[in-house]
Order: sequence, then C-alpha cells, then structure tokens
Amino acid sequence: MTADQVVLAIECDPAQPAACAPANTNELFETPTLFSIGGFGVNRAMLLMVLAALVVIALLLAAYRRPRLVPTRFGVMVEGVVGYVRDEVAVGVIGPEGVRYFPYLLSLFLFILVGNLFGITPLVNFPVTSRMAIPAFLALVTWVIFVILGFARNGFKYLRDIVWPSSVPLALRPLVGLIEFFSTFLLRPLTLAVRLFANMVAGHMLLSVLMVGGLIFITRFDGTSVLGVLWFALGIPIFAFEVFVAILQAYIFTLLAAVYIQTSLHPEH
Repeated sequence: MTADQVVLAIECDPAQPAACAPANTNELFETPTLFSIGGFGVNRAMLLMVLAALVVIALLLAAYRRPRLVPTRFGVMVEGVVGYVRDEVAVGVIGPEGVRYFPYLLSLFLFILVGNLFGITPLVNFPVTSRMAIPAFLALVTWVIFVILGFARNGFKYLRDIVWPSSVPLALRPLVGLIEFFSTFLLRPLTLAVRLFANMVAGHMLLSVLMVGGLIFITRFDGTSVLGVLWFALGIPIFAFEVFVAILQAYIFTLLAAVYIQTSLHPEH
C-alpha cells in the first residue's frame, strides 16, 4: 500500500476497505440502535452506561456488604479509593460539610472511572464518556447542585458576591463581576463536560488508529508488515497511558465538582 492509497477516497475501494471514507461522517459519532423497548431505541452507549452503574454498585456491595475485621486485598483497594474521595476530595476541598456531599462525589468518580476504563476493556473498547451527552448530563447535574446550594445557603448574597466581588478593587468590579457571572452560570458546566469528552475521544481515537492500523499492516504479509509491528508496538505504551488518563479525568471531574460546591457554600472565598 503506497502513501497515496492510504488517503481516504470519496468512492470506496472494495480491495482496500480500511481506506474507505464513510458515506456519512455521523457514523463516526453515532451509535446504532440495537433494539427498541416500546418504540424507545436502545443503543450501545445506553447499555454500557447501565453496565457502568451496575459495576459500581457491585464493587461497593462486594467490599462493604460483609465487613471484615481484616479486609481482603480487594476490600482494601476499594476502601482506599472510598477513603481518598471522602478525605481528600469531599472533606479536603469542601471542609467538614463535605461529608454531606461525599456520596454524590463518590458515585460521580466511580461511574466516570468505570465508563472511562471501558475504552480499554477487551471486547468493549468503547469509553462511555466519549459520547458528549453523558459528560454533559453529569456536568449539568453538578451545575444544578452547586447553583441551588449557593442560593439556598446565601440567598441573594450568592449572586451579589459573584457579580460584585468585594475583594476586587472598585474600578475592576464591573469587569470581574461580568466575567465571574458568565464563568459560574455558563462556562463551568460547558468546560466540565468538554474537558472529559475531548480527552476520552482523543485517547480512544489515537489508540484505535495505532492498534487497528498496526494490525492491518501486519496482516498484509509484505514489506509493510515490519512497519505494522512497530506501529502496533507504539500503541502498547499508549494503552498504558490511557489507563492513567481514565483515572486522571475521573479525578479532575470529581475534584472540580467539589470545588464548585465549595465556592457556592462560601462565595466570598
């Protein structure tokens, strides 16, 4: 296969199906409907979203259903994750009040983590969070929580402290207040969702190109097979890196959710 043959063509070449351009680019982003329930279509992303929730429930039940004086290695691992989210994220960021929001933050972290790890799970290879609707929904729920908390705790003072920050010099308050208003009520949910979505899509596509591209060259059994081996080998460290990214993005999303809740409870800070 020469370099000019790798370029996507408008018309599909049956002899080189891997180099075919899709008839509709939406195929790259949409998930086909697998079956319908009462006229409601169910696709792969929905099934994996439910599966991620069930995996989280199963993990917590397996670790805490029958407490032991000396926990198993699995129990120690789960307790370590739960303790970290409680002590370092919920209480560490929000303060003593963070215990109230710990269940939400733990659920958020574990669901995103499992959904991210689906991208490198054999026979799945599909990160649930690479569909914008899911990060957007999680960001919207987080946004509703911290906005409602802000007004419930501080009343109109919550909005006043945002649009007219007393810690800023008087001449700069209108500009800073305008920036803070748009940041708090418009940009926070958007950036929270896009950050997670973009990182998972980018990593998934890079890993897919390296692994699938390497296999295509290897199976040709010609001069490009060596290139395929090198190409496939390059995907192995990327695979390990994706594990790190999956954990990191779940942590960042949960940490920012805690920060936003903290700033709603104490807007003067």
